[in-house]
Amino acid sequence: EAVRRVLLLGEGNFSFAASLCGAAGTHVVATCYESEEEVCGRGRAAESIRRLREGGAEVVFSVDCTKLKDYFLPEEREFDCIYFNFPHCGRKAGVVKNRELLAHFFHSSAEVLTEEGEVHVALCNGQGGTPADQPRREWHNSWQIVAVAAEAGFILSNVHPFKAETIHGYKCTGYRSQDKSFCIEGALNHIFTRSTPLPYFKPMICEIELESRKVSFQVPQILVDKINRGFLELNSNHPVRAVKEKLTTELNQAFPLQNIDCCLSLLHQGHLNGVCHSNIFWIILSPEESPSTEEMSNGVANAVLFSHVDFCKDTDKNGSVNVQEGCHISKQYYLRPSLLPYAQAIIQRGGFLPGTIHVLSGPVFRKCLISPYSMPVFHEVVFVCAVNRGTENSCIQMLVNSIKTSIHSLHQTVSGSKLSINLQEATSFETTELNDFAAFESQLSEIQYFICMETDTSGSCEKGSCVGIIRTELIGSELVVVFASFNLDLLAMLICGISDWRMLWTSDTRFLRQFLRGRLRLFKSFSLYPPSYVHDVSFWVPDGEQFDEVAFHTIARQVSGEMVVSIQLIDSFQQSETGRKSLCYRLTFQSCDKALSRQEVAEMQLLF
Repeated sequence: EAVRRVLLLGEGNFSFAASLCGAAGTHVVATCYESEEEVCGRGRAAESIRRLREGGAEVVFSVDCTKLKDYFLPEEREFDCIYFNFPHCGRKAGVVKNRELLAHFFHSSAEVLTEEGEVHVALCNGQGGTPADQPRREWHNSWQIVAVAAEAGFILSNVHPFKAETIHGYKCTGYRSQDKSFCIEGALNHIFTRSTPLPYFKPMICEIELESRKVSFQVPQILVDKINRGFLELNSNHPVRAVKEKLTTELNQAFPLQNIDCCLSLLHQGHLNGVCHSNIFWIILSPEESPSTEEMSNGVANAVLFSHVDFCKDTDKNGSVNVQEGCHISKQYYLRPSLLPYAQAIIQRGGFLPGTIHVLSGPVFRKCLISPYSMPVFHEVVFVCAVNRGTENSCIQMLVNSIKTSIHSLHQTVSGSKLSINLQEATSFETTELNDFAAFESQLSEIQYFICMETDTSGSCEKGSCVGIIRTELIGSELVVVFASFNLDLLAMLICGISDWRMLWTSDTRFLRQFLRGRLRLFKSFSLYPPSYVHDVSFWVPDGEQFDEVAFHTIARQVSGEMVVSIQLIDSFQQSETGRKSLCYRLTFQSCDKALSRQEVAEMQLLF
């Protein structure tokens, strides 16, 4: 069994190190800043040092915590845990100097810590500057430990009280073992882990066969890491798949079920009547030869091959493609914003069994404003059922009851909080009350009902809680088709208590480790109190153009790599003489899963 190597820094009387010594499978390396002569003349230090050495621990003196790699050979630099209790520059050093000490310490720790290692830093109450401190100091008067650690690539993964009374033999000392000890009442232990690095995405090229020609298109940059993640595949443990499987399993007890397992096209061709074009990811197809194998191997582009690509086209009664005269073919293509056209195509082809629910699922893509619950890509599931005219209401009720049962069942296994699911008539909503998912769906075609979900609240349906919609369509004179569409990502977030859609797409393995074998649970963030940085952007709106706010938010997503969490208009100005308009927006940068430094944000800001 591997031995766990533990490094302790800034030990005063070595009583903390002595309390850890002797633990099975642990090798302790205890250090202090002073020389051996200085330390051994103080209190109980000599006794603790003797116990450490007898227990097989290493004791090293005159160690500078900002230059750790200088004290250990390369093969000895792999520590599983580093402890630094109550660091301090000494005397009346202010918060700025202590921040600098922590900054150098974290950079130094990164050079001697294992990839899965932890850094424990105990601070007096209020020093850290996080919401865990009670009372909490003003930010400028704290040590800003989370922001300082982020500069070295660390995230705060846990924080808990430092309970000195539970540590056998431990006695806190002051700076350099002075008689006056630190006040440790309410002290906190901050546990940091390494962050995954900020992503750098190479251009991704998708290749397809079109009219006997090989053509390609470049994936929009903000979707490069989301285009082919396979969250719904059989071997996936992702909570989005767990939600889908629960919904379909429950529905299968009330209806015969048929999964549409054919490959659904990633692209649509044609026009979207009634849909705001600002919400669409338009794609320009290039008929030129796609990148060569050599170019791809050299990192020029990543290629994703989509086989069985069928384009959903606007056709007339004779099956001919309708293309507006003078409109270039490349302008007709866009990433699918909905699976509804595929469901409608099944009905139009007559390829359905009355009374059977047909299930379609997959990612869809929609440009939208930036907010924690508004996502430019999410997984949609559409349930389609054709029934005899006059029985559609009972079909809808059975479907909704099955959905309620499955969601309640999932929620009860995750949390004991209150949950309500309501079927709301679409006519009871104003457009401004709809979340982005429901607002876009209402552009596609008429909606009869919204399915709304609330947790820990009661009363009317709140904005942001619409997770599904139901619409009906008359086929001939005898059949009515019921379409039920659900946002699986939003359902997973509400059930598991995930407060930021970006977490669903994280590359950090600590996310999926919480959902082993697809079992849902209440999500516990592995990045606590991430630092945020505020910057303002001002610009003139080009003459004769109408400002597109969705396009501006999309640019913010692109240049920041989805690190912008909030955009607010704080000022606007219009020249009376020329009519020119100036806008000023306030952008808040924050990552939900990665270390984000002030310098990295400043570099992103320059890209606007």
